[in-house]
This record gives sequence, structure tokens and C-alpha cells, in this order.
Amino acid sequence: MTTHDAPIGVFDSGLGGLSVLDAMRARLPSESMVYIADSGHAPYGEKTDAFIRQRSKAIADWFVARGAKIIVVACNTATTHAIRYLRDTLSIPIVGVEPGIKPAALATASGVVGVLATAATLRSDRLKTLIAEHETRCRFVCQAGHGLVEQIEQGNLNGAVIDDLLTRYLTPMAQAGADTVILGSTHFALLAPAIRRLFGERFALIETGTAVARRVDALLAEHGLAAQVHPGSGGRTEFFSTAGTARQREALLAVVAGLSTTTGAPWPVSYVEIAHALTEPQH
Repeated sequence: MTTHDAPIGVFDSGLGGLSVLDAMRARLPSESMVYIADSGHAPYGEKTDAFIRQRSKAIADWFVARGAKIIVVACNTATTHAIRYLRDTLSIPIVGVEPGIKPAALATASGVVGVLATAATLRSDRLKTLIAEHETRCRFVCQAGHGLVEQIEQGNLNGAVIDDLLTRYLTPMAQAGADTVILGSTHFALLAPAIRRLFGERFALIETGTAVARRVDALLAEHGLAAQVHPGSGGRTEFFSTAGTARQREALLAVVAGLSTTTGAPWPVSYVEIAHALTEPQH
């Protein structure tokens, strides 16, 4: 039976979902959370739809076995290709993410919005539907962020390669008149500081971590599952990785150490537990 103190399960194809976890920790400091970075199979954006569904179900089942009370699919690609299947086969609340097409369309003054996403997200019916609903309001300039996920998975959020890729992908958007860019992957939300450094305030950046945190908060209240508040203590966060190399696991630690919540306080990393989970492909 699910209890108030049960954890919230959060997963991504790798490290990108840490941007969502960061927002959740800021809003829900009393909640315990378990994060899985499926780095051994990243990036999902280059995988088949069937593979993405298989991996998402395997990870969700792992969370259920651990007694998770809510699952957050902190991956745009997995959300677009697997969340309906997960909701059809599991009984606990499941929250996904999707590119912020509507808020971007409302925010743009120029009428041009850039969309930086994975190839799988860009080809998804869900994204195409969202764009179709708002393309009378503005024009969307879409770009697959090839190579960015791989860099982030190595713990690289800055550097010459990141700068080159971002410049290559975002400059055409600026030239097209975009004043708003949707970071259509939770991985890409981690690059917001680098984008600011390269482009200043040229773009309003739209990410979904804050909206996901609000949705999780509302679901906890709706289902009576919010953690009991204990004075002086916060929820525990555990990190798991399917990474096959020490370098990949170290990258997770490095990104975690570099993130901070909106309170400005860095995440403590002394208790971070790295373990192999679901290392074998599911058939």
C-alpha cells in the first residue's frame, strides 16, 4: 500500500531529468525521491519508438516494485512515445513533460519561436499536434539538437564543443527573428546558462521543470500522498544509473554537484548513492 513517506520516482534517458528534479526539490523539500539516469541507453532521441516504450516500462516497473507513489517521466522523448502506454498499464499517477509550445506562443513578441529538441520529439505526433494548434499565432523554427545529449551525458555543460553546437543550432533561429526558444528536452534545460552566455538576453527560454513540479504538488494533495513534514529534516534523494562506465557515473555526480535549487543552496552530494539498475536491455 502506498504511504505518505513513499518516494517519487523520476527518470530520464540520462542526466537531463535532473533539471526537473531540481525544480521538484525546490518546491517539495519534504518529499523523498529516487532518480534513474538510463545513461546506458542514452540518447533516447536516436532510438526506435518501440525501444523507448520498452525501456520506459522497465524503469516504471522498477519504481513500482520499490513502492513509488508517483512516477515522473522527466524526458520529453519518453513522454511523447511512452506515457500513454504507462498510464494504460500502471495504476499510480504518472506525470510527463512536453515542449512548452503554448507558453512560448503566448510569450513571443516577434511571432517566431525556436524549438530545440531531440529528433524523436520532433517527429512525434504530439509535438506536431501542439505546433498545429498554435501555428496561426506564430511561426516555429525547429532544430534537432544532434550531439548535445551526448555531451551532457559526459558531464559537459560548457566548453568549445557545446558552444559550437549551440551557436550552430540557435543562430539560424535568431536570424529568423525568434525571440523565444523552447528547450524541448530536459537535457537542454541544463544548457540554459551556456545559452545565456552565448546569446545574452536574445531569447526567452521556455522549460517545463517548474510546471512539472507544480503538477506533482497538486497530485500529491489530490491523492492525499504528501509527505509528513518533520521539523529540521528534508526528503532523501537517491540516484541510480544504468551507465556502463565509471566516467558516465562520475558525470552524474558532477552535474548533481553543479546544480542548485531556486533557493540558491547547492545539492548536498555526500549521500548520493550510485548503483547499477536495469543494466540489461528488456525484451
